[in-house]
Amino acid sequence: MASVPTTMMSPICLVGNKNKQLLGNQQAIQILDKISQPVVLVTIVGQYCTRKSYLMNCLAGKESNGFRLGSTVQSETKDIWMWCLPHPSKPNHTLVLLDTEGLGDVEKSDPKNDSWIFALAVLLSSTFVYNSVSTNNNNALDQLHYVAELTELIKAKSSPNPSREEDSTEFANFFPDFIWAVRDFTLELKLDDQPITEDEYLENALKLIPGENPNVKNSNQSRECIKQFFPKRKCFVFDRPKYEKELLAHLEYVLENQLDPKFQEQSNNFCSYIFTHARTKTLSGGVKFTGNRLGTLVVTYVDAIKSGAVPCLESAVVTLVQFENSAAVQKAAEHYYKEQMVQRVTFPTDTLQELLDVHTGCEREAIAVFMRHSFKDDNREFQKTLMEIIKKKKEEFMLQNEKASIDYCQAILDRLLEPLMEKISAGTFCVPGGYNLYIEPKKRILHQYWQVSRKGGKANEVLQNFLQSQAAIENSILQSDKGLTLAEKAVAAERAQKKAAEKEQELLRQKLKEQRQQMAAQRSLEENIAQLRYKLEMEKDIYLREMERLLDHTLTMQNEMPTERLRKKIESMNVKIIHLRMEIEVAQNDETPQVSRTLDSCATEATSILSASATLVGLFK
Repeated sequence: MASVPTTMMSPICLVGNKNKQLLGNQQAIQILDKISQPVVLVTIVGQYCTRKSYLMNCLAGKESNGFRLGSTVQSETKDIWMWCLPHPSKPNHTLVLLDTEGLGDVEKSDPKNDSWIFALAVLLSSTFVYNSVSTNNNNALDQLHYVAELTELIKAKSSPNPSREEDSTEFANFFPDFIWAVRDFTLELKLDDQPITEDEYLENALKLIPGENPNVKNSNQSRECIKQFFPKRKCFVFDRPKYEKELLAHLEYVLENQLDPKFQEQSNNFCSYIFTHARTKTLSGGVKFTGNRLGTLVVTYVDAIKSGAVPCLESAVVTLVQFENSAAVQKAAEHYYKEQMVQRVTFPTDTLQELLDVHTGCEREAIAVFMRHSFKDDNREFQKTLMEIIKKKKEEFMLQNEKASIDYCQAILDRLLEPLMEKISAGTFCVPGGYNLYIEPKKRILHQYWQVSRKGGKANEVLQNFLQSQAAIENSILQSDKGLTLAEKAVAAERAQKKAAEKEQELLRQKLKEQRQQMAAQRSLEENIAQLRYKLEMEKDIYLREMERLLDHTLTMQNEMPTERLRKKIESMNVKIIHLRMEIEVAQNDETPQVSRTLDSCATEATSILSASATLVGLFK
């Protein structure tokens, strides 16, 4: 498994902005391509000059050479910057930190840039941190109007949905966990004179504001969207880290023991929570993102934005599926061919069965490699491609094995026959009793031939071809032998014909045996079905859990929308709730219909590919 590149000692720009166009940085993409570990991706956004980069540096464990902190009224961080580090508490995971350009910078020439930066931060992250410096909840949340714009900037499905609410509900399955980091917090955590937690403070801040004027509606829209898009929410409040203005302006150079103890404790709590609870970035279906998959996703989203299209979550997944599953097929095929068969087979094998046994083991491992690296191969398109490749490679190995056997056996016969052929050419056997003089060395040659080991599966066939080629010469020697009577010649000729017929029958029996061995060793179908069944059952369980989470979230949202103004939304949610409950009921009660259908389809296609004559009756019972 690839490790984090050691050259990445400091952040690097991941997505830049040139001439009002977002551009992916190829150097950063190449770094991601080398990371085959699952990634935990934490992104921070917020207004410029709110010291959000400091929190990223805390997570990286760096006070210097990290993300740049602003000390003036100008935004310091431009574009989106990335820092990849070994995860401090999850073995074989990479922590990817993304620090985004400060929002709301008045010097920006394109106000749309903030919206796209915000949208990309949401699309890429598994944990999304919103950093604000304010004790006024309304102002801080009003600045999150970018959340309400997400439905205009992002699509969940490639096909249009009949209602915007139903479409936006899908975002909850794709979107990251939400953390609100409230900086320079000076209020008491109390509500109605009762102590409250930070999370309760967040949920209270997200309550809808009574009223119908445009400002209230805009504020409520941001609150509704946060609750609708981000089912899992968390809040951290931070005291002012240092009250001396000069030191606060250069916080990255302040020693830890110079910071306010309360702020230190809060920062440590924040980092501890991220390290412990921040999720691995996953696709719907529980597929984990690796660094190279993340790189593909960045390129896909940035290209969509550059082209003027609306980034689509479903389309991005399709692109990733094509890219990753093609790579999975290649990886599995190379594992079968280069890493296994080439290393384990020495031509010619002693028997065909020996080659088939090695093939079966290598094929099993190759299928496992494919299953491990592929995902959402719903139509089994890529699995079918792999089966075709392995079948072709197997046939190539069999042909190579046969040729090696033929060449080796022919070389043995040529060496053993050389003295005999010289005597035939010299007329040694054209004398009375010459036939018996010929038969004796021929028997010795056949005995010596069978004493040679590992001739391969074509030993009989090569010998039979030799005997057929010698039949005319042998008959000529027999007929010219004046030491034999006509009756003796007839008996000898009949004996030779009988032996030839026996050898031919023996060769036919061997070919039938090899055909039966091939059919018995044709386990490709069983191996593919067995491993596919296991994977589909796992995917079904994950799908069921996702649907139940979405149902719980939708019910919670419905309960939090009691006003008449939201009646239509509630009705739309009722439809969604009914639909989700039906899906869950089918998945729970039916005997995995989708799994059975997929396996049946795979079996039909596999049978066609493998040309197996065995019946599939009862295979799935």
